[in-house]
Amino acid sequence: MWDLAAQLVERERAGLYRRLRPLAPRGTVALSADGRRLNVFCSNDYLGLAQDPRVVTAFQRAAADGVGSGGAHLITGHRGEHEALEAELADFLGRDRALLFSTGYMANVGVIHALLGKTDVVYEDSLNHASLLDGARICGARRVRYAHADTADLRARLQPPAEGRQLIVTDGLFSMDGDVAPLPALARIAADSGAWLMVDDAHGIGVLGATGAGSLEAAGLGQDDVPVLVGTLGKAFGTFGAFVAGSETLIEYLIQKARTFVYTTASPPALAAASRASLELVRGEPWRREHLRRLIARFRRGVEQLGLPLMDSATPIQPLLVGEAQATLDISRALEQDGFLVTAIRPPTVPRGTARLRITLSAGHSERQVDDLLEALARLAPRWPAREDTVAAPAAATADLP
Repeated sequence: MWDLAAQLVERERAGLYRRLRPLAPRGTVALSADGRRLNVFCSNDYLGLAQDPRVVTAFQRAAADGVGSGGAHLITGHRGEHEALEAELADFLGRDRALLFSTGYMANVGVIHALLGKTDVVYEDSLNHASLLDGARICGARRVRYAHADTADLRARLQPPAEGRQLIVTDGLFSMDGDVAPLPALARIAADSGAWLMVDDAHGIGVLGATGAGSLEAAGLGQDDVPVLVGTLGKAFGTFGAFVAGSETLIEYLIQKARTFVYTTASPPALAAASRASLELVRGEPWRREHLRRLIARFRRGVEQLGLPLMDSATPIQPLLVGEAQATLDISRALEQDGFLVTAIRPPTVPRGTARLRITLSAGHSERQVDDLLEALARLAPRWPAREDTVAAPAAATADLP
């Protein structure tokens, strides 16, 4: 009944076992593992800011006043650095206010749970992040999943409740496929049906849009179109934490009702100080996004010449489909032997049969490093079990998602 060991053995047999390993930084896009230097092509540090000296210095200076916040935001934990970061994020995103959460997972679960109850309906893209799906489960609302990025399917599934509210929830930039949600169409559907639209733009903010304000900026959408915007600081910003941005009323409501905000310790003020320094670089150094776009184009050209099954993405997330979990793990290990860290992404993170190498590019990479990775992939190309006709599978194969 409690044979956990047998379940672990079965997971290992299926090629789905995960292991922790200590890694040490060796520059902006390199780590040391087991004494070997590895070029990292699986980090979410899209702009190469996690080790920027200006961000590090801001953290160190603020840490001189203490490390921990000592309590929840509503008790003793809310400090001047938190307040300043929230104001600067709101200004950057063109929103009334922003509210910090300790993690993106807590932000998503907390917001959905605060906004919805048993008389409400939540519509979720079938490939939404686990935190969005869990938020829908916890809130008790009726849950409806629509086919990935399929607005026609969403319209067909809309069933306004006799009483209560409707919330449409989507990732902005999908973290495993690298594609962007059809946000203008989703905003129109929300307006037509009287629903609210919530976008988790964890992977888009800092990267997409003319100023880096994310997928909503790229789509030309504002606060009235998308009332609830969630973002994280641990990806393009290179620090840690998350936030929700929206109207004055929304933020005040969340302060009262979001349990994952009310009942957890505030993040260290030094993290907020580091994030403020990072935000200044996101806004003031557009060359990072320009360089990143050039690397994306270079990588895609190279992979297409190799004939490998590269999924359709114009973002830093470049998934190479393999198919079966064990084969993906084997290729990942072979790349590591060549000096590249590219994590194998396997079920249940992605649907069964669509395991992949989730290659991510960073403004910290050079063209030479991208070319070196392409050469390593060329050596492994004969071992590839999947081909281009399988690339469309992830959008349809959603039945076994958690």
